[in-house]
Amino acid sequence: MIAHSRARFEHAAARRTLKEKYQAKFIFAHAGGMWQAGPELLTTLKCCTGNVVILDLYETPIKINAEEFYEQVLQRWQEQLNAWLIEYEQLNQNR
Repeated sequence: MIAHSRARFEHAAARRTLKEKYQAKFIFAHAGGMWQAGPELLTTLKCCTGNVVILDLYETPIKINAEEFYEQVLQRWQEQLNAWLIEYEQLNQNR
């Protein structure tokens, strides 16, 4: 019973650590600002066209081309999610 509880606790801790690792990898620099790739930024960019001013992570207004930046954000988001999925599946197999 105790061994099972300990294993569940360690698995949950490993999942949290994995999440934190990939949350940090979503953050990147572009056009003088710091950004976090994710659904919120992607949605904001999808609603814009051409050159627009949006706030970065530190609430600094940055002028960017919405279409080009959208592609970069989407690429980073998908690359990191795919890598996270691979590690997550390996973690669950080792369980």
